[in-house]
Amino acid sequence: MPSKNSSSRRSSTKKKSAKKGASRKSSSRRYSPSAGKNVETEMHAMKRGKLKSGRSGKKVTSRKQAIAIGLSKARKAGKKVPPKES
Repeated sequence: MPSKNSSSRRSSTKKKSAKKGASRKSSSRRYSPSAGKNVETEMHAMKRGKLKSGRSGKKVTSRKQAIAIGLSKARKAGKKVPPKES
């Protein structure tokens, strides 16, 4: 029985060390400043009650949805934005 506990402890320490080894390069931006401006514009429109969703034309009330619309418009404009995760 004690061997199972020690093996699970070992595996958890391996996972932690693996995360430390894989570091992401932080030198380049993920989003361009102009893409942030697009999101800012859409948030402003949402707060004023002017932002409408695409097909249905309903008023957008969700903060996350406003950000998604801003990023989508930035992608269409060809700005530097990571690809959409579905």
